[in-house]
Amino acid sequence: MQKLIDGVAKFKSEVVPEHQALFDKLATGQSPDVLFITCADSRIDPAMITQTMPGELFVCRNAGNVVPPHGQSIEGTTASIEFATAVLGVKHIVVCGHTDCGAIKGAMAPQNLDAIPRVQDWVDHARAAVKAAEATQGEGNVDLLTATERNVVLQMSHLNSHPAVAARLAAGDIDVHGWVYHIGSGDVTAYDSASDSFKSVTH
Repeated sequence: MQKLIDGVAKFKSEVVPEHQALFDKLATGQSPDVLFITCADSRIDPAMITQTMPGELFVCRNAGNVVPPHGQSIEGTTASIEFATAVLGVKHIVVCGHTDCGAIKGAMAPQNLDAIPRVQDWVDHARAAVKAAEATQGEGNVDLLTATERNVVLQMSHLNSHPAVAARLAAGDIDVHGWVYHIGSGDVTAYDSASDSFKSVTH
C-alpha cells in the first residue's frame, strides 16, 4: 500500500500542477467520446494503450470484457452502458479483449471453475464464443486467441440488445468497435466485419 500512497503524493505534487487547467475543467463534469469496455486484468491500462488523457474515455471493466445481454441481470456493466450511451452521449463503444485472458480460459474449461461458482456463472456469458470458435477449429482444438476474438464479436452483438445502444445504432450516431490487445507486442487488432477477421488497428 505504501507504493500506492507514495504514488498519490507524487500525482498531487507533480502531475496535477502540470495539467492544472485540465483538472480544473474535469472538476466540473465529463464529456467523453468513447465508452471503453475491457477486462479487469491488471495488465490492461486503457489510457496507456490509447495514449488518452483523463476525461477522454468512459471505462467499464469486468472479467472477460463481458456485456451481458439486456434483461438477464441488473449489474454495473449494464448500468454503465446505459449511462454512457443515454446520458453522456458517447460516439463510440470499444469492446477490447486481450491475449492470455483468464476469463476466456475459464470459458474454455468451465470445470476448472467449480470452486468459484460466481466466476463460473459470469464467464458463461462467453461460452457461446468458445462454441463459435469450435465451429471453425473443431471441438477440443480451439486456441485461446481465436476464442478471445470470438468473445469480442459475441459481446459486440450483446450490445445490440441494450435499448439505449440499439436506439443510437438505429439513429446512426454511434459506432461499435471490437479490439484485441496483444500484451507482449503492444499491437491492437480490430474486428473487420467484411472479412470476419481481426487486423492491426494501425493499418
